[in-house]
Amino acid sequence: MHQTPQTDHVGRAIAWLLLGVTGGLGLDLCAKELLQTYSLEEFVLMRSVIGVVIFLMLAPRLFGGYRMLQTRRWKWHLLRTVLATGAMFGFFYGLSRMPLVNALTLGFTAPLMVTALSVPFLGEHVGWRRWMAVLVGFAGTLIMLQPGSGDFSFASFAILVAAFCYASQAITARYLTTESMLSLSTYVVAGPMIIAIGLINTGNWLTPDTKGWTLFLIAGGCSVIAWVGFINGYRGSSPAILAPFEYAALIGGAIAGYLIWGEVPDRWVLVGAATIISSGLYVVYREIGLRQTDA
Repeated sequence: MHQTPQTDHVGRAIAWLLLGVTGGLGLDLCAKELLQTYSLEEFVLMRSVIGVVIFLMLAPRLFGGYRMLQTRRWKWHLLRTVLATGAMFGFFYGLSRMPLVNALTLGFTAPLMVTALSVPFLGEHVGWRRWMAVLVGFAGTLIMLQPGSGDFSFASFAILVAAFCYASQAITARYLTTESMLSLSTYVVAGPMIIAIGLINTGNWLTPDTKGWTLFLIAGGCSVIAWVGFINGYRGSSPAILAPFEYAALIGGAIAGYLIWGEVPDRWVLVGAATIISSGLYVVYREIGLRQTDA
């Protein structure tokens, strides 16, 4: 069957997004393994240094050269750096202390937070149906966490804070549509790197062995792949169409967690994950419906 240009366009965007999902999952797998041996500060530092170096090496060929780092919107980049630091430290702290699929599921509350934050900060209209979907999604979070059972941990709270920071970072990106991909990518990685340098001391630094260097290099490479994949994907098609494909990371995370670390999600995690995913997909469904109505 002959594909129309529009179909090809969406297909390429989905391919870029799935590349980003694969890179992000690879980063999370490396992080979980590395954080069993190395401190959080060292992991963030090494991952960020390698990521920045790769971006700068690719800049002349893929990103328009180093001049694309120029910007007059330093205040917005500084805010995004603070948010990126909270997202990175919060998520990887939680990841080091809970099963992979649990961390990923809690992280997927970020799209619901974007919907909620878009009202006060972007002035967007969110109807009652999408508000109900957001509330149902957060109810799924409570099902997972079981706050009255004593299972709620600081690690869970850290990932929710990280999800909020990530969602806020996505909101701020709407104000920086004229900025280059190189500046949007490099500064949010360089910020956590500087913070990690300040936190590192001789007591929490361990010189990597061969396995450690290999995983650190893979993690840095995966972070670049993830960022490039997500940016090119969402630039190529509507977020409402692409968002459901991000949930592929949950499936991959559940399989990898079981095969590598023997992690088996309990029934509350499965019920909570299903609730969060269903609510997220409904928000996407409503968004597509509204776009078609407007068209």
